[in-house]
Amino acid sequence: MGIAALVTWLLTAAGGFYLLATWIAKGGVRQPRNSHFPPAVIFGHFVLAVIGLVVWIVYLVVDEDALAWTAFVLLVPVALLGFAMLIRWIPVYRAAGVGAGNGGSSAPGTAPNGVPEKHFPVAAVAGHGTFAVVTVVLVLLTALGVG
Repeated sequence: MGIAALVTWLLTAAGGFYLLATWIAKGGVRQPRNSHFPPAVIFGHFVLAVIGLVVWIVYLVVDEDALAWTAFVLLVPVALLGFAMLIRWIPVYRAAGVGAGNGGSSAPGTAPNGVPEKHFPVAAVAGHGTFAVVTVVLVLLTALGVG
């Protein structure tokens, strides 16, 4: 189960890295006022997830239960930050969809052209979130000694 958690964590990380790269490329860092995601939230989510992944890999190598629990504890704020970003992304996605239906003009209620997260593909967001939930569950089950 620990290896399955590693695989899902790596898949989650790949999706997250893609979303981060998209956010940066579309101006998330250069124009943070246009984004619904504060850079501290984005980079905090990223850094905590990477630290947790490193701790998880060390856990798999040395098989020390405290490291499994440490990785899980690190995943809790990662998951909370991710959920907060999802909640802030949904209105941007909906508004961008409204704008797409009117030829891309900036109608009332549409996401401004400069919002970097409006460029996130739904499949990438859904895949990242799904693999993240599976990862949290697998890490918890492994830490509990199930399976």
